[in-house]
Amino acid sequence: MSSTTNGPATAELPESYGYRVKKHLLGKPLVTEQLGAERLSNPIALGVLASDCISSMAYGSEQMLVVLIPAIGVAAFTALIPLTAAILCVLLLLTLSYRDVVMAYTRAGGSYVVARENFGPRIAQVAAVALLIDYIVTVAVQAAAGTDALVSLIHLLWGDSRLTALDHDKLFITIGVVLLLCWGNLRGIREAGRSFALPAYLFIAAMGLLLVTGFTRFLLGDHSRIDVHTPGMLPLGSDTHGFFYGASLLILLRAFANGGSSLTGLEAISNGVSAFRPPQGPNARRTMVAMSCILGTGVLGVSLLAHITHATPFTAQTPTVVSQEASWAFGGSAFGTAGLVFVQLATALILYTGANTSFNGFPFLASFVAEDSFLPRQLTRRGHRLAFSNGIVVLTVVSLALLIATRGSLNALVGLYAIGVFSGFTMAGAGLVRHHLTRRDGSWRAKAALNGLACGVSLLVALIFAVTKFTEGAWIVVVVFPIGVWALIKVNKRYREEAATLAAADADATRPTPARQVMYVLVDRVDLAVLKAIRYARSLRPAEIRAVHMVVDAHEAKRLADQWARTDVGDLPLEMVECPDRRISRAILELVSRRTAEQRAQVTLLIPERNYSPVLGRLLHRRTADHIARTVGRLPDVVATIVPFDVTEPHGALPPRHAGEGAR
Repeated sequence: MSSTTNGPATAELPESYGYRVKKHLLGKPLVTEQLGAERLSNPIALGVLASDCISSMAYGSEQMLVVLIPAIGVAAFTALIPLTAAILCVLLLLTLSYRDVVMAYTRAGGSYVVARENFGPRIAQVAAVALLIDYIVTVAVQAAAGTDALVSLIHLLWGDSRLTALDHDKLFITIGVVLLLCWGNLRGIREAGRSFALPAYLFIAAMGLLLVTGFTRFLLGDHSRIDVHTPGMLPLGSDTHGFFYGASLLILLRAFANGGSSLTGLEAISNGVSAFRPPQGPNARRTMVAMSCILGTGVLGVSLLAHITHATPFTAQTPTVVSQEASWAFGGSAFGTAGLVFVQLATALILYTGANTSFNGFPFLASFVAEDSFLPRQLTRRGHRLAFSNGIVVLTVVSLALLIATRGSLNALVGLYAIGVFSGFTMAGAGLVRHHLTRRDGSWRAKAALNGLACGVSLLVALIFAVTKFTEGAWIVVVVFPIGVWALIKVNKRYREEAATLAAADADATRPTPARQVMYVLVDRVDLAVLKAIRYARSLRPAEIRAVHMVVDAHEAKRLADQWARTDVGDLPLEMVECPDRRISRAILELVSRRTAEQRAQVTLLIPERNYSPVLGRLLHRRTADHIARTVGRLPDVVATIVPFDVTEPHGALPPRHAGEGAR
């Protein structure tokens, strides 16, 4: 680094090895002034924020068939259509509600911000926990579904012989993809947008090609169907009682709950509305309408093709229903094979990158909750590339743990899916009802009625999901949900108690302190770190400097005294304080407390701290400086100062006769 022309030379400050590795992996750091430029255009936002939502058309219809086929057999393909229509009605209602959300609340946070503004921060934690759970499960579901799409392609191209080894490796593939998404997002939102928008448009094109080809083939007279008795498919049940008997009604509700997973991700645009370019509200509203239209068309098309072809889920979850539909629609020609490969690769990509919606939404939401003091405040910090790095890392770790616990099974993960997101829908609808009842602007009655209906329907769907999927994994969310809300409130209580303590403390900086200033230097050995602390103490010119060693081992104390005598530290003797019970912090506390009481002195405790390499240093050396500082910090008229010394950097050897130079 060069110096200025007339100024002093600037020292070269070497970067740590860890920082150099981070800069190599993530790129050059972005400065805070560049944050305003990190905004998404509508096309990029559709690809980044809507990926989770539109990608669910790849498995939403299949998840309904997973419940229906073992119960009612081929009648499932008839029941699939009205269930899909019901889900599309919910989609329409929620889209209208969230158009209102993004216009009224242009700050990212979605239902959390709505609930906080209208019900207060405590009740808003219900929405916070709902969304945080949903984001975590979304990463696991999308990544697992993407791997299933990839394996389905291999199955249809090469048959079962290639699947045995791959089935065992599916979890490792999924974990690798999640880690890759983590890396991409740590590089920053602009890189994430460019990387993850393209797969969304490839998937839209692939599904459009599939639906057009499939329906054209059907309209031209090809009414062939896939054999529902193919080995490995789900066993067919029989509809002997009809749909309106109690058992069959429960089955339909379970299927509807599974199909509700198609709507997860709908709130992502409202959660990331601040990432849009101005005007944020109108841009987010247009993008949301486009996303819902694409999703509704895709879900309806996949369900209709399943009704036409009788594509049936497999017990092993591969090949998927969409892959079977693509194989039927495109046929076995070279063109057909190319179409199948295109659809499946695009599906795998969108499902993988659909998990990126969580990597955009989770850190933003966590930062807002942390700003309200309900989560650790470290989550509010932006990292190397202006992303909320701590939130990204937390999301990655928890979602990987969930994948490992379920072994990456999509059917197991769906049972955890929709409760969180529909609880968020409920809170958003209820908050907007109160918003309009309070402000009474414009057509507030119609908007309040619309959002009230959305709130009621969302609550009903969440309850249906909790009841019908309770034994299939939803019980975990039902248990974790209240615990999560309680934990967030406890964190907030701790922050409020700390703030109250600081506010109640004597903050009068004008009150005179004791005139006599005494400095204690803790000596556990004679080395450069201790000598640095002594030099620092002398530079402050206190009334008195005292070097103290806490005697735990008599032989070690004698050796230290001999070494002290051979080192020139001026007129500074080494005091020995007995510590027979080895409670060093307690002995220091008693020493300085007694000194302040006897002589009415202001005591400063200098604690040499040796900084070692981060990994081995923690394993090979004790780190007691912080503990001692916290202990003595309770006393009035006592200040603890840690004097760091970096052991990893080269320093000169201990000078035996010059350490005392500069003594007063």
